[in-house]
Amino acid sequence: MESEAHILVVDDEERIRRLVRMYLEKEGYTLDEAADGEQGLQMATETDYDVILLDVMMPGKDGIEVCQEIRKEKGTPIIMLTAKGEEADRVEGFEVGADDYIVKPFSPREVVLRVKALLRRSSTTKYLHTDAKAKDLLVFAHLTIDKDAHRVTADNQEVTLTPKEYELLHFLASTPDKVYGREDLLKQVWKYEFFGDLRTVDTHVKRLREKLSKVSEDAASMIVTVWGVGYKFEAEKS
Repeated sequence: MESEAHILVVDDEERIRRLVRMYLEKEGYTLDEAADGEQGLQMATETDYDVILLDVMMPGKDGIEVCQEIRKEKGTPIIMLTAKGEEADRVEGFEVGADDYIVKPFSPREVVLRVKALLRRSSTTKYLHTDAKAKDLLVFAHLTIDKDAHRVTADNQEVTLTPKEYELLHFLASTPDKVYGREDLLKQVWKYEFFGDLRTVDTHVKRLREKLSKVSEDAASMIVTVWGVGYKFEAEKS
């Protein structure tokens, strides 16, 4: 169940950790804390958390570095916490694999709502997986997307994706052969309006292709670049 979620808070400010802990524990979540990036990275890689709240600005190893390292090993949902609210900072966080972004000062209630939303759509959270017969499937020759379980299989092998990678793949696959510009994808998948720097889409597409290609080159090739425009999902349903 969602209330059984195990959450890691990584922030060098004790008052922030204490505030987040107080509100999330009221929701029934189990909280662990790390006071710096090194400790946070070690805990994140050694334990399977359901969500990680990660501060960007920390002494030593900052949140961007920690997020990059976590993404080399795990698809744990990550929400970045930072006092920096400019577009470039949001883009950098998304480029390294963050799933959401909260700007300080924030309302503790906003943190609770963001965590709940991320848990609901997370592909790595235990309660989202079910043995029940799936009712919402997208089935292609080399790829199956199970929306009920947030599970992706390529040539019958499961592919571990971050929530945002899953959302991007599902969005494209829901309308095969339709071309989407990078601006469209940012608006529909990330729910943000960006002006100028659209690299976050390219980064996620690249990472998604790499993960699929490790299992099935045919599945990876379904995500097609339309030069000068954007991307589309190209496949005939089996």
